Amino acid sequence: MAWDTEGTRRRLRDAALVEFAARGFDGTTVASIADRSGVNKERLYSYFGDKKALWELVLATELERLASSVGLAGVGLDDIGEFAGATFDYHAAHPQLGRLLQWEGLQGGPPADAARRTTHYREKVERFAAAQREGILDDGLDPAHLVFALIALAAWWQTVPQLAEMITGAGTNDKHERTRRRQFVVEAARRIASPSRT
Repeated sequence: MAWDTEGTRRRLRDAALVEFAARGFDGTTVASIADRSGVNKERLYSYFGDKKALWELVLATELERLASSVGLAGVGLDDIGEFAGATFDYHAAHPQLGRLLQWEGLQGGPPADAARRTTHYREKVERFAAAQREGILDDGLDPAHLVFALIALAAWWQTVPQLAEMITGAGTNDKHERTRRRQFVVEAARRIASPSRT
C-alpha cells in the first residue's frame, strides 16, 4: 500500500496549527503535534525539518489563505469598507490566525516570511497612497497607518473576544451581534478613510 504523503503532511500541518495557536511556538512540542496528528515525530522531521520550519510554514500558509480570501478590488470608499468587512469575516471564521500573530509578536525575533509579507502590505500602502493623491481617500492620514488601522479594526474583535463581550454584552456566538459588528467595521472603515469635508 502506498503511503499518503500529502495527507500525512496535511495532518501534521493541521495539528501544528491547533497546537501553535493554543500554545505558541515556545509552548508547543514536536511530541504534542505528533500526538494530535497521529503521526510519529520522525515523519514530522523528515517532512518539515524542525519545529521552527513547521511554525513558519503554518503561519505563511494561514497568511496566504487570508490574502487569497480578502482581496482589495479597488481603493474607493466602498472597496475599503468591503476590505475591512472581508477581513472581519476571515478572522471570525479563522480565529487561529490572530492567535498565531499574537504569539509571533510575543516571542520576538524576526517574523516568519518577513520579506514577502512586507512586500504584500507595502503594496496595499502604495495603493492607498495613490488613492489619496487622487482625492479618493483622506490624504491627511498616513497611508501605512490607515492600512494598519483598518486591519486592526476588523481583526481585533476576534483577537480579544472577551473584551468585545464585556463592552457589547454579546458573545462571539451571537449571530445578530456578529452581523452588527461587521456592519460597524464596514461603515467605520469608510468613514475613517473618507476625505475630510471642510
